[in-house]
Amino acid sequence: MTDKAAANATPSMAFQVGAQYIQDLSFESPNPLKYFTSTEDKPNIDVSVDVQADPVGDKAFEVMLGTTVKATVKGETVFLLELDYRGLFTFEAEMKPEDLRPILLIECPRFLFPFARQIIAETTAQGGFPPLSLAPIDFAALYRQQADQAASQVVEEEKEAAKVH
Repeated sequence: MTDKAAANATPSMAFQVGAQYIQDLSFESPNPLKYFTSTEDKPNIDVSVDVQADPVGDKAFEVMLGTTVKATVKGETVFLLELDYRGLFTFEAEMKPEDLRPILLIECPRFLFPFARQIIAETTAQGGFPPLSLAPIDFAALYRQQADQAASQVVEEEKEAAKVH
């Protein structure tokens, strides 16, 4: 197979990042003095991540990396951070939806993540807490998990529809 034929056989995932930006950032610390004056308990950190992609033009997509971080001690919130970080990605070539979806939901968030992680670390530090450096996220595993959940939901809906008839 020639190089040209090989290039045509596999979809190009070449994209350009037109912009990266914070759509929304919220940091709340409901009772910081209680935490700062009683530091014998280490906070429990719960992180949730959401990835979404929406078309915004010809071969252009806005990808949202939503991250929520909640720190608690003995069930009480120490801080809550919510970040909606986005990027505008433009693809050089037309792609089939089944080829494009994993790129939008795996590769694009993988590109955005280091910037979001830095914002989270700086925000927690500015809030008076140690900088929180999130561990790397396996966006491929997250994509598979979301696909499995969507498939399970379809099966459940089909079962419910069959019961009605």
